[in-house]
Amino acid sequence: MPEETAVFSSDGTKDGAADGTSVQGRSLGRIAWERLKSDRLALAGGVVVLFLIVVALLAPVLAGLVGQDPETHHEDLINPLFGTPTGSLGGISGDHLLGVEPVNGRDIFARILYGARISLLVGFLSAVVAVVLGTVLGILAGFFGGWVDTVISRVMDGLLAFPQLLFIIALVSVMPNDMLGLTGSSVRVFVMILVIGFFGWPYIGRVVRGQALSLRTREYVEAARSLGAGRFYILFKELLPNLVAPIIVYTTMMIPTNILTEAALSFLGVGVKPPTASWGQMLSRAIDYYDSDPMYMVVPGMAIFITVLAFNLLGDGVRDALDPKGSR
Repeated sequence: MPEETAVFSSDGTKDGAADGTSVQGRSLGRIAWERLKSDRLALAGGVVVLFLIVVALLAPVLAGLVGQDPETHHEDLINPLFGTPTGSLGGISGDHLLGVEPVNGRDIFARILYGARISLLVGFLSAVVAVVLGTVLGILAGFFGGWVDTVISRVMDGLLAFPQLLFIIALVSVMPNDMLGLTGSSVRVFVMILVIGFFGWPYIGRVVRGQALSLRTREYVEAARSLGAGRFYILFKELLPNLVAPIIVYTTMMIPTNILTEAALSFLGVGVKPPTASWGQMLSRAIDYYDSDPMYMVVPGMAIFITVLAFNLLGDGVRDALDPKGSR
């Protein structure tokens, strides 16, 4: 049963006792939610995150509402001499809300919508891979100790010291165009998710291991042992529920890092393949036009900045709500 707390007044009596009303306890989840609701920055970050998720899911619908497609070229809106959009601010108009790309004239608004899909997909799924691996291996290392802990800890140390970005660049560059029924950019997205998640699990694995080392000596674990509970029952029924809070916190903090990694890979040319839209890929192409069409660099740059900032604000709020003593 979830642990409940009662609210006491300044004289040490329970609230409601004086007027005869019943005392209602609050679960730990409700207490954390109330703390989170009082953090306006965290709520603002959460609203932006939800908005981005909705935008990514409804990208085709939203692009269709403005009558644009991310792959349609509008050469008539491009200056044939300089290759830049005609008009001010990169060709922003009623038909093209964020302007058009240089040279080909593709609508930037539609490509930002579709780029959000790639960034959030890689960010979320690679975090899931890292959390699953880190939680399982971290709790095994902390609970069993001995040679199990030694082996897993040395693997974590090796992965933390490994040049992750260089390995991903080398691996993605040599991947075939067809793999497991996937083709083109889908192969690269799949590889990025697996590799980013694989190199990310040691961060959460070390946190889970440290918590498991502390929790395995608690009274309720000893009581479960005395009642004949098996090791895996203790692991997943006694220890794991008490590790939910740090896992949630590190997951929310890991997602923006993964989004930045995906943007960096696309910026370097080893992310998704053109013409698939990607924020990092747009930034890479914008380098050649930053002086003649600065809006082409500002728009995807602001999309990455707002997304990462929103996740960081939400992650800080979740951490403060679930572990108020640790944030002081």
